[in-house]
Amino acid sequence: MMKTTVYLDERDAAALRRLAAETGRSQADIIREAIGRTTQAAGPRRLRSAAAGRANGEPVARASDEIVRAELGRSKR
Repeated sequence: MMKTTVYLDERDAAALRRLAAETGRSQADIIREAIGRTTQAAGPRRLRSAAAGRANGEPVARASDEIVRAELGRSKR
């Protein structure tokens, strides 16, 4: 595990203390659970730029020379 610091406003800090006391759990455990649920609900990270280029369906690295030539040709016009 890794140690970190979280800043809460007074209302959230009081609610966290109250929940910890009522459930017999540590504040850290409650925070870890909330973060775990939030990150799990968000799902895997998706790259927004994926498939944004023009590579005619093949990996961009393989078509990079052709893409550069095409783009340079367009900028000259």
